[in-house]
Amino acid sequence: MRSTPDITPHLGQLLKFRRDLHANPELRYEERRTGDKVAAYLTALGLTVHRGLGQTGLVATIHGKGRSKDNPGRCIGIRADMDALPVTEINSFDYASRNQGCMHACGHDGHTTMLLGAATLLAQQPDFDGSVHLIFQPGEEGGAGAKAMMDDGLFEKFPCEAVFALHNWPSLPAGQMAVRVGPIMASTLRFQIKVSGKGGHAAMPHTTLDPIPVACAIVTQLQTLVSRNTDPLDSAVLTVGQITGGTVENIIPDDAIIAGTVRTLKKETREMFIEGMKRISHHVAAAHQCTAEFTLRPGAYPNTTNHAREARFMASVMREAVGDDNTFDDVLPAMTAEDFGFMLEAVPGAYGWIGNGPGGKAGVSLHNPAYDFNDDNLGRGAKFWDLLARRWFEQPAQD
Repeated sequence: MRSTPDITPHLGQLLKFRRDLHANPELRYEERRTGDKVAAYLTALGLTVHRGLGQTGLVATIHGKGRSKDNPGRCIGIRADMDALPVTEINSFDYASRNQGCMHACGHDGHTTMLLGAATLLAQQPDFDGSVHLIFQPGEEGGAGAKAMMDDGLFEKFPCEAVFALHNWPSLPAGQMAVRVGPIMASTLRFQIKVSGKGGHAAMPHTTLDPIPVACAIVTQLQTLVSRNTDPLDSAVLTVGQITGGTVENIIPDDAIIAGTVRTLKKETREMFIEGMKRISHHVAAAHQCTAEFTLRPGAYPNTTNHAREARFMASVMREAVGDDNTFDDVLPAMTAEDFGFMLEAVPGAYGWIGNGPGGKAGVSLHNPAYDFNDDNLGRGAKFWDLLARRWFEQPAQD
């Protein structure tokens, strides 16, 4: 096995870059400044940058020794997401967000910078037999940016025999890494149920068909899909995050609207929930002489399901990078969702976690206004990606 280059001389530059991204976050499909910064960094490495995939996404390719655009050899993709969240940051450090109501509360600033660190190492010592596509993706936070890049021809323009991604993970101690074969993140779908009745005066409910208690009954019954329809050895989460209806306290409205999400680890469980929600909402409403209209809203993500060979390979690189005691190759899946699942439906690959430890204030989680990426992972993550690319091309190709 060839030795790998040293990331240490580049850590200061990577730290400055990551904190600049954190101070200047951009929401999904608005990552123009971020894209400009990433493109400038890659161009300085001597790479050609292809922009415009998925609106604000970009791709650069590092060719190994003797390889070129016309003769790329075997190719893999490594993906980092770039977008921030509509969250108001409460941190007081000097690189806190300068964009009110927008924050890197999920560590995508770190993901982007880790991949740039890997690009630095791979470009510095391109003594591998193949090509690495560096995929900088927009719109992961509810925008399905992975699918948008694919719809714009990502894997046709940049074919990959495998694709990989990492997410910083606050419940995993810093210095540890994790992956698993099979589903590591849940699918998610967003739904709305509109309950229609007949409004009227609050003092005369008998002359109305009040949709409010009907909506409440539907919410209660929806949870039986988890408690009584889902295999106890499977996992599913149904959350109603919004109920709206009415304009003032003394008027019974015509309509009430329920909105929420469903997260599952199996496609068949997801389909069961869709049919079950339709059935429950329709029949509960009918029992009260009302009607219910069930609709799926935009923003559904598939399961993030790791392919066996690629997940086992990723675990082997993790063990080399952080040691056997710090690698977990059968970690329990999470019910959060990730649009990298779209890529894994099209190309074999794997998605793993790099331990962040508590982000910012002790115990805060992803999407918290006090969250922050652990800068110790800049070097750790860059070295991991560099090692993964080199080790991939050292193993024989699969038919």
